[in-house]
Amino acid sequence: MSRTARVIWDDALTSYDFGPGHPLAPVRVELTMALARELGVLDKVETAGCAPASDDELAMVHERGYIEAVKRVSATGAPDLSAGLGTPDNPAFRGVHEASALIAGASLAAARAVWEGTAEHAVNVAGGLHHAMAATASGFCVYNDPALAIAWLLARGATRVAYVDVDVHHGDGVQAAFYGDPRVLTISLHESPRTLFPGTGFSEETGAEGTAVNVPLPAGCGDAGWLRAFDAVVPPLLREFRPEVLVTQHGCDSHALDPLANLMLSVDGQRTAYAALHRLAHETAGGRWIVTGGGGYELVQVVPRAWTHLIAEVAGHPIAPATPTGEEWRRLARERTGETPPLTMTDGRNPEFRSLSGGYDPGDPIDRAIMATRNAVFPLHGLDPMP
Repeated sequence: MSRTARVIWDDALTSYDFGPGHPLAPVRVELTMALARELGVLDKVETAGCAPASDDELAMVHERGYIEAVKRVSATGAPDLSAGLGTPDNPAFRGVHEASALIAGASLAAARAVWEGTAEHAVNVAGGLHHAMAATASGFCVYNDPALAIAWLLARGATRVAYVDVDVHHGDGVQAAFYGDPRVLTISLHESPRTLFPGTGFSEETGAEGTAVNVPLPAGCGDAGWLRAFDAVVPPLLREFRPEVLVTQHGCDSHALDPLANLMLSVDGQRTAYAALHRLAHETAGGRWIVTGGGGYELVQVVPRAWTHLIAEVAGHPIAPATPTGEEWRRLARERTGETPPLTMTDGRNPEFRSLSGGYDPGDPIDRAIMATRNAVFPLHGLDPMP
């Protein structure tokens, strides 16, 4: 399906490091790239480097005073709580500006490649830092690279950009950046804010002309329910909105093994979502697809396999689920983490779901969440909320 796919990568992207014991450990992206390399996925794509985002580029989303505050923390390592740096979630560290600006620059490079047509799809697995706000760090995120990629597209004349966020946490920073802008459709599927950070993302948060869409799912939701919700909300809205570019965030912390959240997806269910978004990029956005990573805190069992599947999907060469992970990669994973790595690229699941078109069950909390979202936003897009 893909024509030209590009992976934006620089080994320095692993310098975004909040220190020992922090859940957002850079080894997760290191092991992702190593697994993708071992399985031949990187042979199927172009790989390109990136430059750090400039202050002017960062200022498309972030306040100048905040950028200066991050630079001061970066130079000294001293906390600045007014900027959200120096908390348990966002520890202060020397070099934080440079590391964060490079991740932002990688997503801007992906946006540039897709908008200018040098690549049809582009992916930055180190990106997806969707919680950062205009003037504060939040939720392990300093600069909001997906929002910056979208703002860059708008500045170059894009009039309709869609953003789909499948991280287990609400994509609050991206939503906030464009909440009043009907040119940007943001869709976030996440665990209910009643049980998980950041406490936002209720279905009634609908933004300008219904262009903020939230699907809060109950704790314990697995592959079948999650895919049912995705199918009931995302394809109809993308088909109606017809974006010029599709931007997606792929936090894999929705997995059952993730230590920070309570959804129950498998790698196989996540892989199914990646394939669906790939098809929708071609169907609704002319194939223009910008892809980022995101959350994911099971560093060996989940993140490398999920995002290697993601890169392979972006490349148009999906990996068979039963593919072995490879002895060299398993050796590296053991050396870097001390953990026993998985043997294959599957959790052994065969994700299936029932479409909402067959009717909904008002007694099912997943169906109630789906219908709350459809009732809140579908009429604003001229769509019938009833299945």
